[in-house]
Amino acid sequence: MKRIAASYIYTLENTEPVVDGFVEIEDDGTVIRTGKCEDISSEPVFYRGAVAPGFVNCHCHVELSHLKGKFYKGSGMAGFIDQINALRDSSGRDKKISDLTREMDSMWRQGVSAMADISNCDDSFAVKAVSPMYTRTFIEVFGTEPEDCAAVVEGAKKLEAVAGEYGLDASVTPHACYTMSPELVTAASAEGLAKGFLSYHSQESIQEEEMMMYGTGEMADNRRNAGMSTPPVTGKPSLMYFIDRLLKVHQAPFEEHILLVHNVCLTEEAAAAALDVFKNVYWAVCPLSNLFIHNMLPPVDMMRKLGLRITVGTDSLSSNDDLDMAKELYCLQSAFPDVSLGEILVWACRNGAEFLSKSSVLGTLEPGKKPGLVLIDNLDGSGRMTSASSSARLV
Repeated sequence: MKRIAASYIYTLENTEPVVDGFVEIEDDGTVIRTGKCEDISSEPVFYRGAVAPGFVNCHCHVELSHLKGKFYKGSGMAGFIDQINALRDSSGRDKKISDLTREMDSMWRQGVSAMADISNCDDSFAVKAVSPMYTRTFIEVFGTEPEDCAAVVEGAKKLEAVAGEYGLDASVTPHACYTMSPELVTAASAEGLAKGFLSYHSQESIQEEEMMMYGTGEMADNRRNAGMSTPPVTGKPSLMYFIDRLLKVHQAPFEEHILLVHNVCLTEEAAAAALDVFKNVYWAVCPLSNLFIHNMLPPVDMMRKLGLRITVGTDSLSSNDDLDMAKELYCLQSAFPDVSLGEILVWACRNGAEFLSKSSVLGTLEPGKKPGLVLIDNLDGSGRMTSASSSARLV
């Protein structure tokens, strides 16, 4: 048995910490109990900082780790897509695997216990298969031409089968409205819904919304100039278009776990439409990626007012300087100072575990669970993160 004490123990059964608390764990990491220390001077291990369950990185493209430092910032989504198309294959397979292995190891050391990861190829499969981190792999598909739909889905299903051979939990998922024909959005979603999970890039940029609502803007122009078909103009937020495409798979309500990623341009109208039909919907925010690409953040205050189940991700090293969950949390705390550290940790730990259907093991420091323990250091006098804060795995 191990006993670890700290200035703040976040069990995340609620948002409040146990001040000068402890957590006892079995040698295999199973939580025995938590409580308040009677005398911190007598504790065998006492950390000046916050101890919480292991993080859940709810949106990552770890296979893009070879792109670190290659992209310029502030490109907007259309410019970002141009960079991805030009640089995605700028490294060989060995380099790609070496870089993603480094990042997987780093995330584990920094306290990430689980990850919802996007894959477009099999580069990451062997690494994820031997990692102590739990991963669910979303096989992401693209394709703007309706006639290509069947072939694209068949290719994704073959890649899903390869992931299964590595023992990975995996399922097909659509990328986003602006990279897919309507037929492909529905077909790919049908595959993912059959497995119970979808991850979807939703309302990430103004350019996306302009194209979907009005058929205008830089992204629409880029698609047309490249000879690609564009989605139908709906006059409605793109999330509502996505809902319409899913309703062609089956009627509401949707009990499957659906992750909507980014949500920078989320509106109350679109959120209400999603809540009306999705019964297990989660909303991933990747703040540093959003700032990297278009210097915008999602409407977190509105999302909180609506009671949305927020999760946190890092996105990829094509749109971020690091895959560091602590930096994402500090960014959120700085941008939205009314949000407590405890609430942000619920997003980064408990809600992510719930999305992945791993809350029986991960997400909170409850007896019988094995979530891992992460220390967040260099807090200020009120227990909030500072620019010097970092995270490290304790268990």
